[in-house]
Amino acid sequence: MRKLPHPFTAADRAAGYRYDVSILQAEFSLTQVLDRPVTGRVFFEEVIRENLDIGRPDQVQLIFDRRVSRRTPGRCRTRVITEGVVPSLHVDYKSSRIKQYHKEGRALRTETTINNTRDFGIGKHLRNLPALRSIGFQANRRLLDVQTVSHDCAIGEDAFDQVVRPIEVDGQRASALHFGDPRTQALLAAIVLFGIQTCGFDNQQLRSHLVSLLGLDSNNYPPGRMSYVLRRLRLHGLIERIPKSYRYQLTPQGLRIAMFFSRTYARLLRPGLADITDSSTISPSTLRSAFDRLQSTIDQRCEDLKLAA
Repeated sequence: MRKLPHPFTAADRAAGYRYDVSILQAEFSLTQVLDRPVTGRVFFEEVIRENLDIGRPDQVQLIFDRRVSRRTPGRCRTRVITEGVVPSLHVDYKSSRIKQYHKEGRALRTETTINNTRDFGIGKHLRNLPALRSIGFQANRRLLDVQTVSHDCAIGEDAFDQVVRPIEVDGQRASALHFGDPRTQALLAAIVLFGIQTCGFDNQQLRSHLVSLLGLDSNNYPPGRMSYVLRRLRLHGLIERIPKSYRYQLTPQGLRIAMFFSRTYARLLRPGLADITDSSTISPSTLRSAFDRLQSTIDQRCEDLKLAA
């Protein structure tokens, strides 16, 4: 401060006139780096979708630990702002706000910016910075505590990868069960049939159902090949061997995955893709109409940009 130029004369300084450092704006940030950027982006999009009410007064007073009433100045609101392709979540309280976004594609960034320290009953002198710091970081933590998501994106991604990617268990390797592959879909549909069979199933029983779904001759699908398939299912955690026998049963997770994969493929993807790709239908479905409107809007936008250029 002694090096900064100022208009005060020696007499002014002797009388006590001088510059006083004050806090005009303070920002306190919390950055949580994620090991998988794609998972982080999916997680943050779920946070935005399910916490649009985070700016309501009853939520804001939990985040900032301040009572909010009708006489509280300013607006309590939630805003979702998209800059380029990166969305950000904003929560306002008086002259302060919290901003949350996916930073550089690999971290969840939470920033509390305080523009008026007196919103929290704190003066603007620099000596008040430690107290302001405590409020800012507590607001970041409270926001994360208040926020909720209905499901853990990482758990779902791990469960999906456990099936559709190659796996190694205790030195034993098994190839992937690719979603959408006809043999995989037939296999999953076949094991679902044994979901309520308490005594399990054996090589022969599963083979008879599988060759029927694949349209093959059982002579062209030997038991040894079926044993390899059973090993794949076991290592992927979909089935388990019944002790002291050559029979198998579905695991609880295996039944859920097999049913979900089969139904998603048969009832959602196949009919949905038929709706949006088949142009010969006389009366288009709601899904096809929605895609047609989207394509028309994109085409019109491109045309407008060419006219503007």
